[in-house]
Amino acid sequence: MDVDKIKTPSDIKGLSDEELIQLSKEIRKFLIEKCAVTGGHIGANLGVVELTLALHKHFDSPKDKLIFDVGHQAYIHKILTGRADQFDRLRQHNGLSGFPKRSESEHDVWEAGHSSTSLSAAMGMAKARDIMGESYHVVPIIGDGALTGGMALEALNHIGHDKTNMTIILNDNEMSIAPNVGAMHNMFGRLRTNQNYNRAKVDIDGFLSKLPGGHKLRDSADRIKDSLKYLVVAGVFFEELGIKYIGPVDGHSFRELGEAIETSKRINGPVLIHVITKKGKGYEHAENDKIGTWHGLGPYKLDTGEQIKGSATAPSWSQLMSDNVMALAEKDKRIVAITPAMPVGSKLTKFQQQLPDQFFDVGIAEQHAVTMAGGLAANGMLPYVAIYSTFMQRAYDQVLHDIDRQNLHVVFGIDRSGLVGADGETHQGVFDIPFLTHLPNMTVMMPKDEDEAAKMVYSAFNDYSGPLAIRYPRGNGLGVEVTDKTTGVPYGKWEVLREGRDAVVLSFGPTLQPLLAAQEILLKEGINIEVVNARFIKPLDTAYLDQLNERQIPVMTVEESILTGGFGSLVVSYFNDNGFAVPVKRLGIQDEYIEQGEVDQLLQEIGLTTAHFVDEIKQMVQNEKTEN
Repeated sequence: MDVDKIKTPSDIKGLSDEELIQLSKEIRKFLIEKCAVTGGHIGANLGVVELTLALHKHFDSPKDKLIFDVGHQAYIHKILTGRADQFDRLRQHNGLSGFPKRSESEHDVWEAGHSSTSLSAAMGMAKARDIMGESYHVVPIIGDGALTGGMALEALNHIGHDKTNMTIILNDNEMSIAPNVGAMHNMFGRLRTNQNYNRAKVDIDGFLSKLPGGHKLRDSADRIKDSLKYLVVAGVFFEELGIKYIGPVDGHSFRELGEAIETSKRINGPVLIHVITKKGKGYEHAENDKIGTWHGLGPYKLDTGEQIKGSATAPSWSQLMSDNVMALAEKDKRIVAITPAMPVGSKLTKFQQQLPDQFFDVGIAEQHAVTMAGGLAANGMLPYVAIYSTFMQRAYDQVLHDIDRQNLHVVFGIDRSGLVGADGETHQGVFDIPFLTHLPNMTVMMPKDEDEAAKMVYSAFNDYSGPLAIRYPRGNGLGVEVTDKTTGVPYGKWEVLREGRDAVVLSFGPTLQPLLAAQEILLKEGINIEVVNARFIKPLDTAYLDQLNERQIPVMTVEESILTGGFGSLVVSYFNDNGFAVPVKRLGIQDEYIEQGEVDQLLQEIGLTTAHFVDEIKQMVQNEKTEN
């Protein structure tokens, strides 16, 4: 069957296993070719082709609820629900989302860009079904990495206790974003490869085959083997939770998948099917990936798998931050790095290799990462938590209750702060400023370039105290030379980059460069603005703000962040609280979620470009002149 001709899941219902095998090959070819152009989460999706086909063959979506944990493995689901013709615009502006999207299709019943939510969502849907007296299957699909998340374990406990009817698919591919860590991962390894079970099963088969008894003895053998599997392989873990365990099942065998799914449908209560898959299956370069490079990536060359990268000459911000922290950690063993399953993304693999005793990958466990850092800090260590802005949201209570409330010296490296592009609204790092700056003891900074970043890192560990957050964007640095890694930045002090008389613009990080370009354009038109590097988002440089009140000069704040409760709001609040009549114009992201697209496209749409800045400043200066 041609991939493009699949419009609904019903199109595959009547296919034989042989036809499904051929369709699997066609889907893999389709995905590899399309993602070579658009980029995407290719490795995870190549691993679940047969599994997704089997789910749609044996369940009836959208009546039956297929809930994809995280959602980056839902490309085949999108193909089977009539969206193959949209893959040329995958993860692009106004195109097909890289995650399930309720507004895209009735088959997308749950949206998630974060891990470990599917089981809780499934419990809610199953309870809604039962209360309303309806009849349909609820099927969460969760990976072995995501199952280590605390939220997933909380849901498992509740599901097993209530004996809620659902079929849980545990997709075990031995990897999440990076190689999995922890006792749960080790348990799944034992489930996959337990030699005691395999050896004992062979011994029992051999022994029983030598005894008389016919079919009755064979039935006894089957029961013995079932009991043995329960005891040795399943480890009683899921069964003791009250969840029936089926598996392990070959996730690339339609026969085994079909038998397991149909068995689960006949059981009244929660069932977990343990499915073994190969991440990246069918594409050599993705199959051989051992560190998570092929988890999510940009365009690549089909024949070699080589990633097609831009022309950036400077290292990534993630690499710069990691290198700066590691340089200090090499001289001070109190400095340790912690990451929640993102050593590759946050460029900490070098740190991990060279300073293994000072590095902790805690798995998909952001809350644990933050509170563990607090425990380290309470005992004299200097922890550095490298965490994406979007994932830090998940540890908000721990940041507030365990770190800030105790005023512990923990340094947060907030990666991917600001717009991130193709991953869309679930991953845009635009909420950390509002939820961090209202914490009483928190310091929030953002460097303008590599040199300032090095100085901030040095000061964070040597000059400052209490909880600190250094924000940095996705992408590469500016190529600025680092002058000295052993000096810091004066605490709470801003930097005037260009002096001016007509207006003042306060900003930080990536938006400073287009603002400096706007300043040059305006200068040619006779408008002289002052551009300030407000590198400390909190605390504000109140001495400088007091000067602005004395100068009675209009102010504009610019931030690649949500405006509600953001930096501009802090500035306005300071002026208002002190009775200062300083006019302030705030530019940033309005009260909305920003979907996927190239960052430049999104900035254009939001109004954070040089051209927009020129127009807004002209209008502000003109209004001030008119009023005066």
